[in-house]
Amino acid sequence: MSVHRLVMSRPLRAAAIAVLLLVTAAVAIVLRPQKSDAAVSFSNPVAAAPYGADPWMGYYNGYYYVAATTWNSQLVIKRATSVAALPGAAETVVYTGTAGAANCCNMWAPSLHRLNGPNGTRWYYYYSAGTTACCDGQRSFVLESSGDNPMGPYTYKGQLNVQANNGWAIDGAVGTINGVNYYFYSSWVGDLQSIFVSRLTNPWTVAGYGTRITYPTYAWEKQGGNTDEGPYLLQRNGKTFLTFSASSCNTPDYKIGMLTLTGSDPMQAGSWTKKSTPIFQRNDGASVYGPGHHSFFTSPDGSETWMAYHANETTAQGCGGTRTTRIKKVNWNSDDTPNLGTPDSLSSTLTAPSGDPGGTVSFPAAGTRYRIVSQANGKVLDAQNCGTANGTAIQQWASLGNACQQWTFTKTTGNYYRITNANSNLVLDSVNCGTAAGTALNLWANLNNACQEWSLTSVNGGYLIANRGNGLILDVTNCGNTDGVAVRQWNSLGNNCQQWNITQ
Repeated sequence: MSVHRLVMSRPLRAAAIAVLLLVTAAVAIVLRPQKSDAAVSFSNPVAAAPYGADPWMGYYNGYYYVAATTWNSQLVIKRATSVAALPGAAETVVYTGTAGAANCCNMWAPSLHRLNGPNGTRWYYYYSAGTTACCDGQRSFVLESSGDNPMGPYTYKGQLNVQANNGWAIDGAVGTINGVNYYFYSSWVGDLQSIFVSRLTNPWTVAGYGTRITYPTYAWEKQGGNTDEGPYLLQRNGKTFLTFSASSCNTPDYKIGMLTLTGSDPMQAGSWTKKSTPIFQRNDGASVYGPGHHSFFTSPDGSETWMAYHANETTAQGCGGTRTTRIKKVNWNSDDTPNLGTPDSLSSTLTAPSGDPGGTVSFPAAGTRYRIVSQANGKVLDAQNCGTANGTAIQQWASLGNACQQWTFTKTTGNYYRITNANSNLVLDSVNCGTAAGTALNLWANLNNACQEWSLTSVNGGYLIANRGNGLILDVTNCGNTDGVAVRQWNSLGNNCQQWNITQ
């Protein structure tokens, strides 16, 4: 075979080189990774109201997953490839309602686990559910994924029959000890809310009623009520720890305690030794109160353990929708016990879990004017009569294309936004910093307080817009359809009268 060398004239060679350089540059622009500070840092919370309490968080196959209490009939999960992107990640409704539960639903405290069962490796979504009137109806239930995907789809598998006489049972999570799966949960003995455990024969069936392994004995477990709940297993170097939340969640003294498995049988109370002091509690200097109801997950590269937990920002906030999901790296003491340190303030910039690829969130863009449109009826958030005075009421109205119906979003701290009316330059305000469902909205001069800051939770193609101060979300009064209906604040109901599209 003969080889011929292609010879170009100098002008042709120069042109070819120029084209090659352009193509190379274009390829480089496409392929060069664009990084930002978000590649190595983030700020809490990673999930805000209304779906920020009682969080479970995990990392699997390139994604972080978060599930939390909804207080309504929907079970949700959101995911993102970086923790920086989690606040803006969309919530996916993976299940609605609970078969077999009368007057359902009030969903709490999800916990997801990847387990081998009769149908192979599946994800199991454990949760508490009961009547809409809190809280006597709560029992433990489980869903099963159709494949090996935390996002489902899921099917209902049933109630876990853990307590005699169909007793109250909440906050369940699965832990594997010596190859055996156990279901840890909280229930009552007299006036003591206690931690129980039952062995699982498959992911949706227990071998028998649970046995109590610990109950409130120290003063730090009895603030506002005798409470031990929210158990979650943590293991290191052959040692097994069961962490749990203690004291009433209605107090700022809700905190985390720990048991160590010092015996051979997890079903025996004598096999567990309780640490005499809490391992994680309020940090007044950082404005973190009631930190608890937690879970643990591993960093993307597998080298670190992290904790997801919820907390409030003031001492007056309790068990409601004000709690937000925060995450924190777990350190280890020389004896392999976890060292959780102290909670971080929401103004802290934290280093992301090791192996996190980073990411940016560009929506909503600073300075861009948006319309806030009801998914229920297409009407827009409107300043009544184009008012420019403090106290101007907020309502819905047909789109007029004017500045009175346009809003800008300015990021503050902790993944919250100040929402400003483009016509008046007044900000969206919770009237008198009210905390009750039905609290009105108005426009007011910027006071730099939490009553004028809002989180955005993406769900069903729109957003839930929640107040930082009270955890309540923007709601069209009584789902009204006419111009002039007041937009107020309410608990999350899972309907489209509380969901908003944010469009230019």
